[in-house]
Amino acid sequence: MKKEFSFEVTANDSATRARTGRIATSHGIIETPVFMPVGTQGSVKALTQQMLEAMGADIILGNTYHLYLRPTHTLINQLGGLHQFISWNRAILTDSGGFQVFSLSPLRKLSEEGVQFQSHIDGSRHFLTPEKSMEIQAALGSDIVMSFDECTPYPATREQAKISLALTSRWARRSKEYLDNLHENPTAAQEAGIAIVNHIQALFGINQGSMYFDLREQSLHELLEIGFDGYAIGGLSVGEDKQVMYSVIHHITPQLPIDRPRYLMGVGTPEDIVEAVAQGVDMFDCVMPTRNARNGNLFTSRGRLNIKNARYKDDERPLDEECACPTCQRYSRAYIRHLYMSGEILASVLSSQHNISFYLDMMRRIRQAISLDAFKEFQSSYTDELSRGVD
Repeated sequence: MKKEFSFEVTANDSATRARTGRIATSHGIIETPVFMPVGTQGSVKALTQQMLEAMGADIILGNTYHLYLRPTHTLINQLGGLHQFISWNRAILTDSGGFQVFSLSPLRKLSEEGVQFQSHIDGSRHFLTPEKSMEIQAALGSDIVMSFDECTPYPATREQAKISLALTSRWARRSKEYLDNLHENPTAAQEAGIAIVNHIQALFGINQGSMYFDLREQSLHELLEIGFDGYAIGGLSVGEDKQVMYSVIHHITPQLPIDRPRYLMGVGTPEDIVEAVAQGVDMFDCVMPTRNARNGNLFTSRGRLNIKNARYKDDERPLDEECACPTCQRYSRAYIRHLYMSGEILASVLSSQHNISFYLDMMRRIRQAISLDAFKEFQSSYTDELSRGVD
């Protein structure tokens, strides 16, 4: 791994594969397992950077596709890079844009070279390649860069999954070669019209192969041959049954290098995260806590709470009596429900603050349980509590 980017395992749970670790970046230390709030367009929806800092978020996620289209990576680069542009001095991971292009399948055309697509904003045509994705992420200056991949759709036949992962492997090699060249050859960056605002960027490869174990292994073998600073598990939470997703995680995670961070992309619920941690996953992201918050769906220590339910109209209790977040310390369920029913923006702010706080606190409790070699007991009691239901 690059000298300025490092990862070390700090504790292992003896009864599971769960582990704690420490990722060092040029924008600070990240304690793992970690949940990364999603700030797709340079903003974690409904939350300010000060609020995220107060909650203890060490890293957030931005997206190449969206920032490329608006306000453009060149503008962000001119203004000093993404950290400076959004006033965030902690770590940032940028997704490659592959999943967003995948989700826009009616508007895309795939080839060996890359993906042609139409902007969801104005219908303009664009061509995204592994090289272009690396160029954009270099211009943004994120601490962790994701290689460009094709997110295999679900369901996919074995042949479709095999073709898709082979393309992802070829794109992964092109991604690494191009990003290395940008950082090692100042002329290359100059020709691309960007100033490298952060020379310390780690690159993660993305494992694909759909639900086929042997294809997942083939994908990993090909990624290991290329060599990356970290390894992600992609192509999950795309419509498959939860037990199918778990089986893939159980199979491939233990085969990932022990001395590199392991990142499960786009997953998921608290139960999903706890299960994946037990298999040795270190990093997570998901839009669920903020998206659900905007829809009035709150995560609590006893499961989910739909604040729009009439039963809460005169409920003086906080969202979660075991939560120490600012929302729960100050506001009642009745008030937050009133805000939702009135269409007040503050409803989304307070609920997002609570949901992200809940996720970050969950990760702190997970890390503590692992460090005490008591994760299995924690997993059992925690998931039990989540299933009890909110009164």
